[in-house]
Amino acid sequence: MIQLLKKINLFETLLEPELEKIGKLCRPETAAKGAVIFKEGDAGDRCYIILQGDVRISKFIPNIGEEALAVLKAGDYFGEMALIDNFPRSAHAIANTDAELLSINKTELDKILIMDHELGYKLLWAFTKTLSKRLRETNEKMAGFLAMTGGF
Repeated sequence: MIQLLKKINLFETLLEPELEKIGKLCRPETAAKGAVIFKEGDAGDRCYIILQGDVRISKFIPNIGEEALAVLKAGDYFGEMALIDNFPRSAHAIANTDAELLSINKTELDKILIMDHELGYKLLWAFTKTLSKRLRETNEKMAGFLAMTGGF
């Protein structure tokens, strides 16, 4: 499990004993192509790491349909906002292909974060960088959309 986790960007700064702690939290899951992993509005109680396959993060827009926000690949993770706040899911996660995933439960992760502040800091910093990157990408998409529609 440690060798697998080392390949995940989220865990790249972790030491082997820290990876062992995280490995104990991970639960394997599978999702067949087209399966809904979670829906926008669902309660978020875990995040997911993609081991194999692709997962599409989407919003459903009334009278328009599905708008794909991102297609995530092996090594990516999603649903991490559920580990940070207690708000409902902000988008759908759908298996774009058959996918092998690891899930990490919020309650179990919270126990480790309380007991190991250094590990907690590293993980929260990694989540912050991911959220910042995704916000910048969203800003760029919005700017492009507004430029195309004459909104600027």
